Amino acid sequence: MSRLPPAAVAAALIAALCAGLYFGGHPGTLPGALREVFVDDAASLNAEALDVIEDNYFRATDSGGLADASVDGMVRALRRRFEDRFSHYFDPEDLKRFEESIAGEFSGVGMTVSEVPRGLRVGRVFPGSPAAGAGIHVGDVVVSADGESVAGEDSELATARIKGPEGTKVTLGVVRPSTGRRRTIELTRAEIRVPVTVSRTRDVGAQRLGYVGLISFSEGAGEALRAAVERVEKRGAEAVVIDLRGNGGGLLREAILTSSVFLPEGAVVVKTESRTQGDAVYEAVGDPLPRRPLAVLINRDTASAAEILAAALAADAGATVVGTRSFGKGVFQQVIDLAGGGALDLTIGEYFTGDGKSLAGRGVQPDVPALDDPATPRDEALDKAFGVLAGRAGGAAGQ
Repeated sequence: MSRLPPAAVAAALIAALCAGLYFGGHPGTLPGALREVFVDDAASLNAEALDVIEDNYFRATDSGGLADASVDGMVRALRRRFEDRFSHYFDPEDLKRFEESIAGEFSGVGMTVSEVPRGLRVGRVFPGSPAAGAGIHVGDVVVSADGESVAGEDSELATARIKGPEGTKVTLGVVRPSTGRRRTIELTRAEIRVPVTVSRTRDVGAQRLGYVGLISFSEGAGEALRAAVERVEKRGAEAVVIDLRGNGGGLLREAILTSSVFLPEGAVVVKTESRTQGDAVYEAVGDPLPRRPLAVLINRDTASAAEILAAALAADAGATVVGTRSFGKGVFQQVIDLAGGGALDLTIGEYFTGDGKSLAGRGVQPDVPALDDPATPRDEALDKAFGVLAGRAGGAAGQ
């Protein structure tokens, strides 16, 4: 083993000191003069390490790739230390994919997913889509895309790997948890138009009940939900099921606006706490629809903004929650652009229900447990929700 030169020893000492500051404190807590020294030294250390690697490593290196890896390493340290699996670093190529993935219309395979440790759990499969044609079911886990593992990746970024130009192919590794069997499926991407809502009515006994499925919390979700509820009410619905299964959330603003469809103005929808952005209380706004019996249908893929809506309707609109425990995210992120062309998708705060409860790791608990069996053509959980509504509206639950 060759002996390290003095410069390398000094660099190692600075690295150890910086690590100590990182895990035991922060340069911002030091006196002004020391703070400036250590912040400058940390930046100098990174630059020096890049130079040493480029000049001495036995293979040619890419400084841009090394810089990306350095930032990615910092984010991974945060994830480990604070058990935060929602913060990610997007290099410039990843950021482009991410920005494309949040569009409402895209070329893909037609399913919604949520992030789980092994990859992407399928929350919803759109009828007539390539995913539906290939036999992908709700609850399946996508573990790879074109031979690359998606485990540990941001769900939006991993989804972006699945999307692509219409007519091109993507190969997915898909595991069905009930059997543990892994399949390799080749799909041809198609243009997918993601509806914000779907709605219909069902006659249960002598009653007509409404169904509104909310697919996402993209821009305009509040207006779309209001229109869908009004639509089923015009068809005679006396009560409404709001289906949030497979809804991974979206914009916080739309969580407030969707809640405002049902909640009185001024009712607390959600509270947020952030070390850097302060604390905030978000209240319902606007004119709510006339109050009717509601049931909210949730499952393990109901997350983020969808959990906020479910909790708010249960607390302030008298809704009965049906299904299984929701995801339990409880934190929110902000995408912050970096000078090098990438971005940090960084957890910046926590959110709490109107009565101050955190959903992190616990989620929304159902009042009426119900589980859909994907092996049957019936939707048992939806049947249960309609039965609950029929009982609340005063009729018999004739299934």
